[in-house]
Amino acid sequence: MSKVMQGTLSKMKSILGDVVEYYLPVGEEQLALNPLIGKHLKLTHTGNIFCNACGKKTKKSYSQGHCFPCMKKLARCDMCIMKPETCHYAKGTCREPEWGVANCMVPHYVYLSNTSALKVGITRHTQIPTRWIDQGATQALAILKVKTRQISGLVEIAIAEMVADKTNWRTMLKGDNDAINLKQEAERLLPEIEARIKEIKDLYGDDAVERLDGEIVDIKFPVTEYPTKITSHNFDKEPVVEGTLVGIKGQYLFFDTGVINIRKFSSYEVLVEA
Repeated sequence: MSKVMQGTLSKMKSILGDVVEYYLPVGEEQLALNPLIGKHLKLTHTGNIFCNACGKKTKKSYSQGHCFPCMKKLARCDMCIMKPETCHYAKGTCREPEWGVANCMVPHYVYLSNTSALKVGITRHTQIPTRWIDQGATQALAILKVKTRQISGLVEIAIAEMVADKTNWRTMLKGDNDAINLKQEAERLLPEIEARIKEIKDLYGDDAVERLDGEIVDIKFPVTEYPTKITSHNFDKEPVVEGTLVGIKGQYLFFDTGVINIRKFSSYEVLVEA
């Protein structure tokens, strides 16, 4: 029996298990995706986009699902979200101070992960392991706990002088990398930034940065077939995306006809036929 749903897309929800379980939010409903692997799936964009903040219809999506006015006024859309080290909360110029307190002035983690290669990244304490799954990491290790988002950014740019801080999404989609000893990499990298960490502690207190000694998290994605050539579906160019679902990794659905980044099309209204 086929299932038909209609509503606006949000980024896929995930649960870490032996294999990651994925759910596709469609409006107020959620579609379990793992049981659909190997089966036909059709997504049809209705032409409508609704801002995920104010709900108003918009011709174009900004900052992953916002209308232009919300993109300009919401703190979650500010440049400091992409570059945490530029946080301007202390200057009193945060767009939404209460939002900043709840989301930025809270513990964050600096981590190493294995995505398209060894990578350094940051995330809020509440987003582990979701952040790692969303990036398509097959391994991850939290190496430092810090007091605020800004401090996490300062540490990240120090480590990023030695390893990548971005994922090559095309490489990530073509398959899993060989395993990396992330603990060994942490032992190699952290001594290199001791002076930078001391500077941060001098500015923000001894408790600004705490070294962690956790375990590597292994992540296995539900993929039966990796693409050898990346062909991307785009609702802005083609309203209908369909084919046999052959896998899911990060925020990408793998069809036998190409891949689509669900997060990119947050707030797009779609008709889903499974």
